[in-house]
Amino acid sequence: METDDVLDGAPNADTAARVREVIAAAAVSQREFARRVVMDPSKLSRSLSGTRRFTAAELARIADEGRVDAGWLLGTRSREKAPAPAAEVEGGRPLQIVRETVRLIAEHGFHAVRVADIARACATSSAAIHYHFPGRAELLEAAVRWCMDEDTAGRAALLAEADDAAAELRQLIALQTPRTAQQRRQWAVWLDLWSEAARSTAVGRLHSEYYRQWRETVADVVRRGVAQGVFRAGADPQAAALTLTALIDGLATHVLSVSGPSADRAADAMHAALTTHVTHTILAP
Repeated sequence: METDDVLDGAPNADTAARVREVIAAAAVSQREFARRVVMDPSKLSRSLSGTRRFTAAELARIADEGRVDAGWLLGTRSREKAPAPAAEVEGGRPLQIVRETVRLIAEHGFHAVRVADIARACATSSAAIHYHFPGRAELLEAAVRWCMDEDTAGRAALLAEADDAAAELRQLIALQTPRTAQQRRQWAVWLDLWSEAARSTAVGRLHSEYYRQWRETVADVVRRGVAQGVFRAGADPQAAALTLTALIDGLATHVLSVSGPSADRAADAMHAALTTHVTHTILAP
């Protein structure tokens, strides 16, 4: 059973068909559309296939992204009518809400951030926030998913620019070293989420899935490096990925614990330590 409010009376097949129209009009993949409406891709897939019902908040975000009327998605407006532009909901759009949530979590910690704070940052009302994200738990899950998607997209862009697996690994290390304000902000969110994952099943599942993807990314790079001859022939991709990602997490936690010039020095030391580890344990001699 879904933990969020389901639309038990909504004609799921017709609603799913209309959502498919919105996705087709957006001219993006289903996964990309899920990212834009801050929705679990598997939930979107199951809702479209009829094995799960869309929640009211999900349909609100889909209508907002597709610039259609939520009533049309639900079939409460005439089928003959063309989809009308979505009525302006008071306040920010879903992605703006999520971005501001991430910023506030990074600055103050999740439990110190109130919905009223997010509404103020978006120049809107708490009711408008709840229209898209009914509760704090759903808002946190959306913030986690947005951070995951941003991190995954950043990794993919960097790896596409690399000439070989050794360059890919250097790029990944640079991406995970918290030097810039954006990198530190994202790491601050991750630190908050680690503690939350220990208490929340939903966040814990997202956390586990993110780290599974992250470690597999590193393992894939190591496999390619062994095949290319730039990494040691006997390197174990899974073991190397587990060790490297654990080192990154521990060192980044230290960098985040200091500020100012000390943070810059700590980031330099983190990068140097990771580079040394890779040179001595993964790179071919």
